[in-house]
Amino acid sequence: MGMPQVSVIVPTLNEGENLPLLLPRVAAALAGRAYEVLIVDDGSVDDTAGVCERLSREYPVRLVVRENPKDGLSGAVVHGMGLACGEYLVVMDADMQHPPERLGALLEPLENGEADLVIGSRYVRGGEMAGRFGFWRRVLSRAATALSRPIVGEVKDPMSGFFALRRGCYERGERLTPLGYKIGLEVLRKCPVRKVKEVPIFFGARAHGESKLTFHEQFRYLEHLSRLYDFCYPRASPIGKFLIALGCSWLAAGGVYWGLVWRGMGLMVAVAVAYGVAVGVTGVFHLRYCRTQREFLVRARPWRDFWFIAATEWVCCMGAAGWLVERLNGAGAWEVFVISFGAATAVRYALRKELLMDIRGLRREIRREEMGR
Repeated sequence: MGMPQVSVIVPTLNEGENLPLLLPRVAAALAGRAYEVLIVDDGSVDDTAGVCERLSREYPVRLVVRENPKDGLSGAVVHGMGLACGEYLVVMDADMQHPPERLGALLEPLENGEADLVIGSRYVRGGEMAGRFGFWRRVLSRAATALSRPIVGEVKDPMSGFFALRRGCYERGERLTPLGYKIGLEVLRKCPVRKVKEVPIFFGARAHGESKLTFHEQFRYLEHLSRLYDFCYPRASPIGKFLIALGCSWLAAGGVYWGLVWRGMGLMVAVAVAYGVAVGVTGVFHLRYCRTQREFLVRARPWRDFWFIAATEWVCCMGAAGWLVERLNGAGAWEVFVISFGAATAVRYALRKELLMDIRGLRREIRREEMGR
């Protein structure tokens, strides 16, 4: 095939029916350019391997099967980028929703030096979609875009999976660790992209197969976004997450506390039960932290530390509540709740900061993978 100028990276999972439709259109769009197509497969159970073997007789196709796939579609894309040979790297899906006819439009700004990254966008002038999202899909899409805005700035379609970039841009990237489907977000933030251009595309309907955009993947998007917030705002992000977890725990505990007080339970017992609820809510956040950040944990035994801190703050909360009830005659329910929970929160903040164990670490030092930007 010779040395390709363009590498088209196509992550797949059971997309064997779509590849014979995709490759001829890619070939027509890239006529006159030396190119390769890397099919990065994550263990398809259909005939993807046989289809690729047949297509390779006519098109410059390479099939790469990941033996131990991780991090979903984004992980497959990063794997393919590492194996690609071209000067320009293009990422697109196999399901025919990304129009191959727009490959030239993506590559031209790179070839002319107008951009480091070009995104095929549904939301710029001239962009269209086949059909319309339902109400909840529109709400989720807008919410996802809004949450990414502090990270991506004015890019209108940051969740697009159809984009092209220079190889040098990718090689200067800092520890790409994406989750799920939104690899474009990772590239935008962790590669030194100085100039971004969006070109309009018609986002088509899936030709064959089923959508991989499940509820699980939507949740992974939030986890991925959480990592990127840490990357972009290494000081502010952990504090923000601490406050979110704290607010959720106080809200749940407050509901239980006032319910028990209303039923006539003593303030000391109500505080004890309510703070147990607060610890439980915080534990849910901690569980997600341990699962999604296991590669970056700075403590060997995060759950041992968690329960030590939880027990210490619980004792502090009960001590403060006991002092208020015994020493201050007529202490109101509001005073007992706010002061005792406030004292416990101060202990939580101090210990978790000291042990690097708050929701994502109130870190005194920036982690190694975050340095150099």
